[in-house]
Amino acid sequence: MEIQEKIMVADTLAGINGELIRYAQMIPQTENTELKACLKQLRNACEQSQEELYQIARDKSYYVPASKATSEEVAHVKSLFTSETL
Repeated sequence: MEIQEKIMVADTLAGINGELIRYAQMIPQTENTELKACLKQLRNACEQSQEELYQIARDKSYYVPASKATSEEVAHVKSLFTSETL
């Protein structure tokens, strides 16, 4: 039963992440301020659901995040975005 639950959690997280991408695309393209506010509320609720489900997945060890980046790795990525060669 645990494997089915793990798959369902992963599928749900993937679906929520897809919704968040669509909200990110729609919000800046909307001129109607009421619609924009509504979309932002929906996005915020979606983000909250994603956070809650992510925490459940971590608590049950369905998701193990990658190790944290070292200071050198962070500095390297920052330099990529601040250099003139970009």
